[in-house]
Amino acid sequence: MPHAPDVLVFSDLDGTLLDHRTYDWSPAQPALRMLADINAGVILASSKTAAEMDPLRKGLSLSDWPAIVENGAGILRSGQRMLDHGKDYARIRETLSQIAAPFQGFGDMSVAQVSNVTGLPPKDAKRAKQRAFSEPGLWQGDDSGLKAFLAALAAKGITARQGGRFLTLSFGQTKENAMAEISKSLNPKTTIALGDAPNDIEMLQAADYGIIVVNPSGTGIPKLAQEETGKIIRTRLAGPVGWNAALLDLLPKLTTKDRHG
Repeated sequence: MPHAPDVLVFSDLDGTLLDHRTYDWSPAQPALRMLADINAGVILASSKTAAEMDPLRKGLSLSDWPAIVENGAGILRSGQRMLDHGKDYARIRETLSQIAAPFQGFGDMSVAQVSNVTGLPPKDAKRAKQRAFSEPGLWQGDDSGLKAFLAALAAKGITARQGGRFLTLSFGQTKENAMAEISKSLNPKTTIALGDAPNDIEMLQAADYGIIVVNPSGTGIPKLAQEETGKIIRTRLAGPVGWNAALLDLLPKLTTKDRHG
């Protein structure tokens, strides 16, 4: 079980800590080192599956910390590698089979197709298809058809969340729900959240400090009220470069604030 940190950082992955196109996180290394130096916790929070998250978390040396998977529908605990649940996903797929709509989910795609739409290598695309709680996909119809599709899903208790790239269907869990559960358990003094897409908004608003990482390739996040007060800031730079710059700027301010009360 991880220690109770003074600072707990919740970070989206694609388009935030990971480059939107290359999935590279190396530009964020200086801020990650600073976080390690102050014993801060870093909680990865993504629409990615547990099968995808486990190797990423290891590569970032964050396996001692829990991770939020499938947009908050599951939590991968410290040291845990997989989540053995699939009933929610089966229910979503069954509902989709009953609705005639131009939505192509990962369950409709081959590994090669998932690799093509995500840019992931085939082995990672295979992990992305190992879903337990949610179904990301591409809406291929018009806006009026989307409205009817969302209404049909809602009648079955399924919600849709727009990420930086995909429309993800689930039974309503959010990253903020999982963030609240982890924060209650670890009881940090300060929480920071970073994200780039609409499905990150609740998480950004719930944290003590929210950082919107600009994503020129995505739908982006509209202006939020907390930006007026400085509780939420917006980066000028995209992806891990912006992630790194924002935290390198914010973390020393938190340390100074702690010293002076």
